[in-house]
Amino acid sequence: MESFKLENILNEKYNKKHDGYLQYGTAGFRAGADLLDHVLYRMGLLAVLRSKDKNAVIGLMITASHNVESDNGVKLIDPAGEMLEPAWEQIVTNLANVNDSNLISTIQQIIKERNIDMSVNATVITGRDTRRSSPALLNAAIAGIQGLNGTVQDFGLITTPQLHYLVVCMNTNGSYGVPTLNGYYEKLSKAFKHVRQDKINNGQYVAELQLDAANGIGAIAVKEFHNYLGTSITIDVYNDGDGELNYLCGADYVKVQQQPPTNFPLKPNVRCVTVDGDADRVIYFYLDENNQFHLLDGDRIATLIAAYFKELLQECQLSFKLGLVQTAYANGGSTDYISNVLKIPVACASTGIKHLHGKALEFDIGIYFEANGHGSVLFKESVVQTIKHATMNAQLQASEREAASKLLNIIDVINQTVGDALSDMLLVETILHAKGWSIIEWKKMYKDLPNKQLKVKVSDKNVITTTNAETQCLTPEGLQHGIDKIVSQYKKGRSFIRPSGTEDIVRVYAECEDTCDLDKLITEVALLVYKKAGGVGPEPYCS
Repeated sequence: MESFKLENILNEKYNKKHDGYLQYGTAGFRAGADLLDHVLYRMGLLAVLRSKDKNAVIGLMITASHNVESDNGVKLIDPAGEMLEPAWEQIVTNLANVNDSNLISTIQQIIKERNIDMSVNATVITGRDTRRSSPALLNAAIAGIQGLNGTVQDFGLITTPQLHYLVVCMNTNGSYGVPTLNGYYEKLSKAFKHVRQDKINNGQYVAELQLDAANGIGAIAVKEFHNYLGTSITIDVYNDGDGELNYLCGADYVKVQQQPPTNFPLKPNVRCVTVDGDADRVIYFYLDENNQFHLLDGDRIATLIAAYFKELLQECQLSFKLGLVQTAYANGGSTDYISNVLKIPVACASTGIKHLHGKALEFDIGIYFEANGHGSVLFKESVVQTIKHATMNAQLQASEREAASKLLNIIDVINQTVGDALSDMLLVETILHAKGWSIIEWKKMYKDLPNKQLKVKVSDKNVITTTNAETQCLTPEGLQHGIDKIVSQYKKGRSFIRPSGTEDIVRVYAECEDTCDLDKLITEVALLVYKKAGGVGPEPYCS
């Protein structure tokens, strides 16, 4: 494409209006919504280039997930439904931050360096969450897509995982599923109902749960699911859009604060679930008869899935490399149980779903979950085909074929393209139903070590660098030695720190055997970070 034709992409409405630097990471771009008009326009341009580069459909999702309502963000979805290829993250970052006067030359450079054939047709599918700022930002993205003559297919209000699903469906000609929202709901609900075989309740399991939708897009999706799930399960939805997005509710709030969401009626021993603003994270919880709050996070979900899949594989006499991927945030109690009781290999990956997803691909069946409730299960295609053959193998016993059939249907309950809160919820409900467990039986699988998280505001998060899947701090010098010295004083103590991907904040995690010691441990580590890494504002404390 000649440079004079590229002049058409200049659009004064979406000129850069601030000098702040934005970094594209695992979460894409996230910032105050008022800072993102030019970013969305340029992401529209970039999405067209990526589509032409891959000769495939690309997704563009407008969301800031669990962030506050006033924030927003955007992420691109690659052809296989995965996060944007890491090599392109710096390309995206550069494009978002160049001055308007350098926009055309930067686009030209991308085209030249990637050897992009500009005559290739480009298709970008878009979606957005429920934030008030999302429609205007969508218009900016569409203007960018059309500025490079790309084709736009907008799906409107949609969960992030649904857009991932649609991208992979379109790029596989429907072999993964029908590339419509109806296809998404139909695929997951049909498999969910088939595994249950019209048996609604089973043992201690009751097919009823309460859901906190964080006043986000998850409420719309769950209500639509009602039309497909029928009477197979009853889901009562709260925080369904009447309140402020993610405010005192949602998966991130419940996980970090370790307390129930507001505007949520709690009854003793009733199974409860919470999702985040764009419905890619899920956390379970309940209140016991003594009014004690119990949390079942991503570690618990992963452990439940791993144990059940191991049982089914043993029942159908199939041998695959089954593995579980966690991050440093995984509770030590879960890691010990998975490794030493279930005897399932555990791998540790850096925080960020793209890192876990990539590590999970190394297994035949890879289960990956962050403690925050973001995760999924990946199956190699050869594994799926082997399971299919087992369901029809007359030489196998009927019980073996039945176990293989169960496993095959459960695969269709899972959205393998990315962590999907609603898909994961249906998977958990499927397993609890099969085992006849209440949420109490599930909680009894193993004992968590008491744990907490704190945030330390610093002048520059980049002074903190880490290694070994973010479990060890490299800089500032001496900080890791100090953390090790503190941790050594506590039985089963563990602590690590990592810089936020989007803010000048250092996140501190700590766990130990004694609940009474936990506040002291995490406060000591946080104070050390504050002193060594240039803390800003009041010193951290834990109440």
